[in-house]
Amino acid sequence: MRKKIIQIGISLILLLIALTVPFKEKWIITTIYIISYLIVGAEIIKEAIENIMHGEIFDEKFLMSIATIGAIAIGEFPEAVAVMLFYQVGETFQESAVDKSKKSITNLMNIRPDYANVKREDKIIKVNPKEVKIGELIVVKPGEKVPLDGRVIEGKSMLDTSSITGEAVPREINTGDEVISGCINQNGVLTIEVTKEFGQSTVSKILDLVENASDKKSKSENFITKFAKYYTPIVVAIAVALAIFPPIILKNTTYTQWIYRALTFLVISCPCAIVISIPLGFFSGIGSASKIGILMKGSNYLETLAHTKTIIFDKTGTLTQGVFEVQKIESIRISKEELIEISSYAESNSNHPISISLKKAYGKEIRKDRIADTQELTGLGIIAIIDGKEVIIGNEKLLKQENITYTKSEDIGTILYVAINKKFVGYIVIADKIKEDAKKTIESLKSKYKIKTVMLTGDKKEVAQKVAKQLEINEVYTDLLPNEKAEKLEEIIKKSPQNEKVAFVGDGTNDAPVLAISDVGIAMGGLGSDAAIEAADIVIMTDEPSKLCDAINISQKTINIVKQNILFAIGIKILVLLLSAIGISTMWQAVFADVGVTVIAVLNSLRILRYKNN
Repeated sequence: MRKKIIQIGISLILLLIALTVPFKEKWIITTIYIISYLIVGAEIIKEAIENIMHGEIFDEKFLMSIATIGAIAIGEFPEAVAVMLFYQVGETFQESAVDKSKKSITNLMNIRPDYANVKREDKIIKVNPKEVKIGELIVVKPGEKVPLDGRVIEGKSMLDTSSITGEAVPREINTGDEVISGCINQNGVLTIEVTKEFGQSTVSKILDLVENASDKKSKSENFITKFAKYYTPIVVAIAVALAIFPPIILKNTTYTQWIYRALTFLVISCPCAIVISIPLGFFSGIGSASKIGILMKGSNYLETLAHTKTIIFDKTGTLTQGVFEVQKIESIRISKEELIEISSYAESNSNHPISISLKKAYGKEIRKDRIADTQELTGLGIIAIIDGKEVIIGNEKLLKQENITYTKSEDIGTILYVAINKKFVGYIVIADKIKEDAKKTIESLKSKYKIKTVMLTGDKKEVAQKVAKQLEINEVYTDLLPNEKAEKLEEIIKKSPQNEKVAFVGDGTNDAPVLAISDVGIAMGGLGSDAAIEAADIVIMTDEPSKLCDAINISQKTINIVKQNILFAIGIKILVLLLSAIGISTMWQAVFADVGVTVIAVLNSLRILRYKNN
């Protein structure tokens, strides 16, 4: 970049000298023009020749070379230098803009760990993360990156996850917690047991997604590639015809006059603004999304998301937290504290999510000496002897089987009925919590983006319909197995108009088939299922449904900017091409118009980088 700026500066100074200094010898001025031209044009001509040798004839370098060499041939030295000079100015500006748009993605590459501190034979040795195996222990000191996914077995700290999830607030990590690679350890020393090799780790997958994002082109980019392929030969043919036929047909005109017009025509026909600004716009959109923790696997998915009119959600882990919590305690004969205590003791030997939620609600240490016996009845519940009393905890079937009279609960969720010595003492309601921003997200999708919302879930009808009603989701389908989810999605896609796309948002392993067959598959939560992330087209690294609105907003803004660039660039080019053909536009005006249109289009493409979260 520095070399190019110096070349432009020297060439500009020589051009100004040739234009302003009144040399007596004409050959001196001509020599200065030629030197000025070669400083900025030699590389372009060389690249044009190399491209021709490789079969790529009609590109912008070919157009610039032919136009300027032709201008020199008819004695228009200032125009020839000016065309190359301003073309190089435009190229330099474009390279700077592309670097800026890549910066957000390049910054993401900084999450790649350089080393891992591994405990081997009572020593800590520094090795390449690729050499660490599953089950080995690694030590992460303050200020270091977590090199591999794993589980903390010793220590506590705060982790900076901003480069992975886009979250500004550090995450507190304690013994037993899962950690992902790419995060930065802020204070305490952590000893981590590795659960994934480097190739399967979070950081490796993210880097792979980002590095390959530009390979999957959008329809707009493919259109521009084809457009340039046919457009350039056509304008070259028109320019040749413009140079040859008018002097033959029209009287009082010269070949020099029409060759000049043809060369001007070639300069303005250069498709730089379109060819550069369109991919740059999509790249800026992908970069802008990555800054806030949204990874798009290609610009084709960004474009498809912009045309999405139906979004289908999984329930658990997507709209709800996927974490069961005690929502209600209803006691009879004993206090609520006693009810939760006796239930926690009865369920203490189980690792089921329901048992974990009971123990969490109790919040005290379980004394095993109080439990004499525990019998787990599959599909029914548990019968345990606690403090010499028989405690029965389970569903309605269990209480009916034991001939216990109980009061039926009308609450939605998992209901645990409790009896002590065959007498009903109350029930506990356990349910999944709706995510904080889920309702706001659904409202925004429906009102702002006019998107229809649907929920597909394997949950029971009562539970799913309650969630759907709270969130005001348009349609809900319940009690679905994974294959039934896929069938229902295919049915919805078939009913949708061809130009209206269908997206699916999920997080679990059983969502992978549905993510793969949807127009756009969106995996919620970078800490979710590996299978879901592999199958998805877009990965939202946090568990916030509201990031979906950000993704749609970025995609729609990107498409609008791309359309603006196409219409603006083609419109200006057609106008100036007509003016140059009839002799109103000079080569100076042509080059200003070409560079000016490119600069405006590039600046417009970069606007998306200034996007801020909703």
